[in-house]
Amino acid sequence: MKLAALLIAIVGMTSAPLAHADDDPLFRLVDTAAQRLQTADPVAAVKWLKGGSIEDPARGDQVLKAVGVQATASGADPVFVQKVFTDQIHATEGIEYLRFSQWKFDPATAPTTAPDLSESRTAIDGFNRTMVAELAAQRGVLHGPGCDVAVDAARTQVTTSRQLDPLYQQALVAATRNYCN
Repeated sequence: MKLAALLIAIVGMTSAPLAHADDDPLFRLVDTAAQRLQTADPVAAVKWLKGGSIEDPARGDQVLKAVGVQATASGADPVFVQKVFTDQIHATEGIEYLRFSQWKFDPATAPTTAPDLSESRTAIDGFNRTMVAELAAQRGVLHGPGCDVAVDAARTQVTTSRQLDPLYQQALVAATRNYCN
């Protein structure tokens, strides 16, 4: 991945949510999950260049603790929120593993530069806060009988709006698979 692609990824991950129809209550949640997934490429580049591990249990624990605290404060079920974020983290790691594999197979495509990891983490923390707020605000939909249909509709709209490729579509499905109880 070249510098231009990394810059596009950073711009994409810091962009505002796309406009959506008022009748799609889960769009903002799913769109934010997609934006959070898009941090995987620049994070993978940093880890590749610094020889870091894809999995970062300390960072994962930090994220899960923070979203649990925010969930409790906002009236959401912290166990549910942490389960959702565990899926999100695993989906992001999946993208990073695939990138590492691609770069091992074709070293000429490997990144030679990467943004500062703190930039990605700041973006991730912001996405996390938005997602927890949306999980709390949409708990009626998420725990209701029409949840599966609503999540599928939001995924479809986000996939189209963000022009997600097959990898990111698969990751979005994995990240959102436990939105409905």
